Amino acid sequence: MQEDEFQNPIDGEKVASNPGLLPYAHTLSSGVIKPADKGKIKSNALLAMEQQTDMQLRQLEEQIKLLYKQATEIKERTDISVWIYEADMGFDPLVGHIYHLYLKSSGEHFLSMVGPGEWGRSGSSNEFVATVKLLADHTWEVLRRGSENT
Repeated sequence: MQEDEFQNPIDGEKVASNPGLLPYAHTLSSGVIKPADKGKIKSNALLAMEQQTDMQLRQLEEQIKLLYKQATEIKERTDISVWIYEADMGFDPLVGHIYHLYLKSSGEHFLSMVGPGEWGRSGSSNEFVATVKLLADHTWEVLRRGSENT
């Protein structure tokens, strides 16, 4: 018996020579190959970038608010310190002691050892400005302002 020559049933023109390089699946059992959606990639990258910059801007805004608050407190403390050093005081203030700053009706400030609630029944006709404490570096710590509840 003569052996029949093998004939490949697959048409050679319909077979890829390098199937692994095709941009699509070449058999039914191959993995699905989807082309990259460049618009979606750019959109996701843009969204991530916007979220990151928004977060950084919020952090900067919080830092600015904190710096503004600190600057305002320093300015108020400086103003009160100037008023104290220009004020009338009949004593030598001691470091670590608490004093009270008042404004007379004449517009002049004076420093007192008597607090706003310690004037007795008649009270004081002077406007309470602040309760302060003399620090070791001869600056004043503001403990309470006159606009707060006395």
